[in-house]
Amino acid sequence: MNEQTIGTVLAEARHAAGLTVAQLSDVTKIREALLYAIERDDFSLCGGDFYIRGHIKAISKAVGLDPEAMVHLYNEQHGGLPRPVKAATVFQSSKGVKLRERGSPNWTMALGVALAIVVVFGVVKVMGGTGQIPTAEITPVSSSGPTVPPNAPIRPAPARRTAAQSTQNDSDLVVVKVKANRSSYINVRDSEGKRLFAGTLRAGSSDTWTAKAGLNLVLRDAGAVSLQVNGRNLGTPGASGELVRRSYGPATPRPR
Repeated sequence: MNEQTIGTVLAEARHAAGLTVAQLSDVTKIREALLYAIERDDFSLCGGDFYIRGHIKAISKAVGLDPEAMVHLYNEQHGGLPRPVKAATVFQSSKGVKLRERGSPNWTMALGVALAIVVVFGVVKVMGGTGQIPTAEITPVSSSGPTVPPNAPIRPAPARRTAAQSTQNDSDLVVVKVKANRSSYINVRDSEGKRLFAGTLRAGSSDTWTAKAGLNLVLRDAGAVSLQVNGRNLGTPGASGELVRRSYGPATPRPR
């Protein structure tokens, strides 16, 4: 497992569990576009490490993997957690505090406190009060921030993505699914020319690729496959034995 990326391990476990990405999305409530990206080790759409670890735990549980072990693998491959701060270091005093040894009660101090209470009570009564010592009204202050348990490591809160940012990121994605009716060679590259796949897709199998901005396909036998782009079925892109090249963008498929 340590020789494989976290995305590869999750993808293989999903295939072994007999789940499609759509079925996994229904179980985990994670969008299909994010699942495709995670399986290719693209965590840029998750919104930060806090959400990435949550997605990894949910996916691992759904496909039968140990969630904590998978999070540990992610930490090893992507830099790990922030180093915890020891409570002893945070609360350590710069000067030694000399504790007074426990001894007999200080009767002098107790007598002085009692005398002070009597004097205050007498002054209030002489000044025409009701005999009750006035007390300041204390209004409890409610904190809207999260409660931090004592001695807990201090970690910054994860950045939240706004709805507009999430929509903008999703609108940049292109999802292309290819199903092979018979074995056919396929080459898939993203809009920057990075190769995502090059090889033979066996008969009866299918695969899906996700990228930002666009995807470029080279199909050696266009009649042997059927395409689905951004959820829309496009059917067979060409005739049997025909070599075709196709490019698709985030919104409407643009054949070239």
